[in-house]
Amino acid sequence: MSQTIQDISKNPIVLDIIQSALAEDVGNGDHSSLSCISADKMSRAQLIFKDDGIAAGIRIAYEILKFNDPEVQIKGFVVDGQRVSKGDIGFEVTGKALGLLKSERLLLNILQRLSGIATVTTEAVSIIGELKTKVLDTRKTTPNLRLLEKWAVTAGGGYNHRFGLYDMIMLKDNHVDVAGGISNAIRNAKEYLERNQLQLGIEVETRNLLEVQQALDMMPIQRIMLDNFLPSQVAEAVKLINGKCETEASGGITLVNIREYAMAGVDFISLGMLTHSVKSLDISFKIKL
Repeated sequence: MSQTIQDISKNPIVLDIIQSALAEDVGNGDHSSLSCISADKMSRAQLIFKDDGIAAGIRIAYEILKFNDPEVQIKGFVVDGQRVSKGDIGFEVTGKALGLLKSERLLLNILQRLSGIATVTTEAVSIIGELKTKVLDTRKTTPNLRLLEKWAVTAGGGYNHRFGLYDMIMLKDNHVDVAGGISNAIRNAKEYLERNQLQLGIEVETRNLLEVQQALDMMPIQRIMLDNFLPSQVAEAVKLINGKCETEASGGITLVNIREYAMAGVDFISLGMLTHSVKSLDISFKIKL
């Protein structure tokens, strides 16, 4: 279930994120640095990992450094997706001290969070091991940082669910209840897609085996989500679905029980914890004289 880790550092959205974040942090100037350091002062710095984990965001850190000092010189030792140990040096950089100091907090904030996401994703994937189930993220991401956080999931060996409300029809419990049931919700969704000439997959969230059967009665759909099912109930649902569409388990799943859910035969497991409550990796950026 491995996949190629894409370099997203050149994505225009990443540049927008960098510019916006620096505007928030720097404002009308880094007065702490400007007040005591000359513009031509050169310095060297090292990025040091202080936790074991998976590195993610290295190339984005490079872009932050280059944005603040186009002439900065970087020597990399770690690549995105690589396992690191406490004390490992991610990269060394030589450039104007003012640029290094302006970059420090932003590159650390991004690296620490993305590396934390990649690390916990790798742990989830490794627990599932040889089983067919793929680990998915969710939309429970930090506003305006979804691209980076979802990319970090792939750096950790996981896969992306939908990116937003626009790239998949996902009928959750609220949609189903407001529409008057699963049958109505799916029928309405199919008519909407046809009427608007859209080609989007349909996923429907189910809360029990009765709703699973109701969804099956409205085939074809792309995927049935089994929400807050016990592992034994997931196994029953997978047997009932019998390969007619994809299956996804979600809700109440942790690193403690994820393998049990995967052993029930589900195609995907989605984990909000990968992005909404992850512990950042401890990383430092130390300037050397």
